[in-house]
Amino acid sequence: MLNTNLGRREFITKTAVGTSGIILAPAASLLANSKSKSMIKLGVNMEFVRHHDKPFEWGVKKAKEIGYEYVEPMVHMGRELLSEAGYFHSVSMYDDPLMIREICESNGIRISGLSSHTPLCKPEISVEYLKMAIRFAAELGAPVVNTDEGPKPAWTTKEMDYTLMKYTLTEAARVAERHKVSIGLEPHQQYSKTPDGLKSIYNLVDSPAIGINYDTGNAYLGGGGDIYEWLESVKNHLVHFHAKDISVQQGKDERGKVTGTPVGCACGDGVVDWKRVIDIVKTTNREVVFSVECGTVPDAIRSFEYLSRLL
Repeated sequence: MLNTNLGRREFITKTAVGTSGIILAPAASLLANSKSKSMIKLGVNMEFVRHHDKPFEWGVKKAKEIGYEYVEPMVHMGRELLSEAGYFHSVSMYDDPLMIREICESNGIRISGLSSHTPLCKPEISVEYLKMAIRFAAELGAPVVNTDEGPKPAWTTKEMDYTLMKYTLTEAARVAERHKVSIGLEPHQQYSKTPDGLKSIYNLVDSPAIGINYDTGNAYLGGGGDIYEWLESVKNHLVHFHAKDISVQQGKDERGKVTGTPVGCACGDGVVDWKRVIDIVKTTNREVVFSVECGTVPDAIRSFEYLSRLL
């Protein structure tokens, strides 16, 4: 285990970062400051404004207008045209994280985590990116950075990939522990598309900073079996949750043929049994933010309305 006095579960349940609050914590401490008594809170991944050609601040205001309590920003290194021009929601980690936090706080929005996906099998990319994302998250007050193993190099073997992933996650976890930020591993790519595959990556590094960011849509499309049994098996390791539904047609066309998808349909319009999902997550007796992953503002509205009724 890396340098820490906390076990994995204790780290997850005791860690509080900045003013944005906690994703998972003892129930009593969170319910006292909560707007509602539900153990599940609703947030939205900023991908919901991707097709609307609007900047980050516009998306935050729209999320609040819909009724969400949390957003999950996507972060990138350096500069790129679209977000600089105000046509895209992604946030550069070259910007001041306190400015991003101020935008959220001024709109009454909290941050559930950062979408910081990077190919773990390519340490020349992922190590510095993840370390920067963790430091950015700590300054921002975000308790989680989310990632998956990403596309693998074409020339490496599985054995090499696992060595590379272990190196990347070890470097990242050392920084995450110091900053008390969790790393959420998501089912998405070639190895994590099954329960055993995701577990094998989770177990590569024995660090309390490493947890699971379960994605219902990716789990379904990857064809790794019963998504509810899978959720049961990882529920006590959750540090974040992607609430992604998959349309019946997409399921027919792609299940077992892809490892995931960027966004899904509106929650309630697809194949996921959300009542069953909610009932499973509630048994953790901890607060969990459902970050809705959909592709349009209308889908975000329908998702919020549907999930709110179930809660």
